[in-house]
Amino acid sequence: MIEVSREKFEELVAEALDTIPPELVQVMENVVMVVVDDPPEPRLLGLYTGIPLTERGEWYSGVLPDRIEIYRNSICGVCESEDEVIEEVQITVVHEIAHHFGINDDRLHELGW
Repeated sequence: MIEVSREKFEELVAEALDTIPPELVQVMENVVMVVVDDPPEPRLLGLYTGIPLTERGEWYSGVLPDRIEIYRNSICGVCESEDEVIEEVQITVVHEIAHHFGINDDRLHELGW
């Protein structure tokens, strides 16, 4: 386990977001990403809550933003160095954004994520 300050961790999440291709960022819609210290369930590194883009229809309006949570203490708990934290943050951010695009866990695992 490694300790990373909340401020530094938020910077790592922002840096991970900066690596997402601009053409994907442009189509992300009504979603917020936040750093949360502890997950609602043990061993969760991140969580997407919302309605994926692939399931939105004409009825979709006036709803609260989807929420992507990245869990600082969980990620730090599975890492032994700052480099590992950087890599795990990147993987987790991509994984949760994929859920926003309607990609489920089985497909992500098939793709190597």
